[in-house]
Amino acid sequence: MAPFHTRFAPSPTGPLHRGHIYAAQVAHHFARYSGGKFTLRIDDIDHTRCRDQFVNGIYDDLRWLGLTWDGSVPFQTKRLAAYQAALKTLQKLDLVYPCFLSRKELADILTAPHGHPAPASIRDTDKLLPHNEQQRRAATGTAAAWRLRMDKAQQSAATRLSWHDYLTGSHRITPEIFGDAVIARGDIGVSYHLAVVVDDALDHISLVTRGIDLAPSTHLHRLLQALLGLPAPDYLHHELVCDAAGKRLAKRDDAESIAQLRDKGLDQNDLLATLPALPALPRSALS
Repeated sequence: MAPFHTRFAPSPTGPLHRGHIYAAQVAHHFARYSGGKFTLRIDDIDHTRCRDQFVNGIYDDLRWLGLTWDGSVPFQTKRLAAYQAALKTLQKLDLVYPCFLSRKELADILTAPHGHPAPASIRDTDKLLPHNEQQRRAATGTAAAWRLRMDKAQQSAATRLSWHDYLTGSHRITPEIFGDAVIARGDIGVSYHLAVVVDDALDHISLVTRGIDLAPSTHLHRLLQALLGLPAPDYLHHELVCDAAGKRLAKRDDAESIAQLRDKGLDQNDLLATLPALPALPRSALS
């Protein structure tokens, strides 16, 4: 088996919970099992919510659990120039366009009174606002989001692309489920989707391990990799850690943090014993 280079890329917007630790454990396991590398990356592009104390908490929790990383820790805020270069590439290819509509405006335009727009219905939003109003908003300092013109992007890719998951096999991409996805937010100049494909290329990641809830995003990421000429890693989308009611653990729901569990006296082995079993690769991946 070729060595895997994996990564764990938490956002420092709150303390880590058991779901984060399982994701870190999976990535760490396959790196160490294969004799590869494990990168810790801090996804801190959302400066409105990220805090330094949460970065230090990430370090402390991983060290306490014995999950060690290789090399220095890259921060997304140090890579803004790389994201802008990728955006400029898409702009030169005429695959993105500015969108000055707020989320509320977009919802009001595209939905029925009691509905929400399906992502696939979000197309050509630059045509929903008169040109003179777009110019007025730009002149008054309104920052535009940049959306991928999905139809043209798929045509530009020229071939049907796919991505490989070690647990579920090969998948033909269907990025049209996202409609004209936001590639760069107006407030931070990039989106998760653009940043993650640039980051994984810069970090030489060969196996992306992450929760099954992010599997749909892989369709869009594989398209962006092709458009930007970036290498395509393999993937492993693992199960999620849920609470007693079967709901995925989340920061926004105040899931019990690792620090809180430590304060209760839970030791490392007891904590790891509460997590799902590590995924097993198929025999073909081990040959």
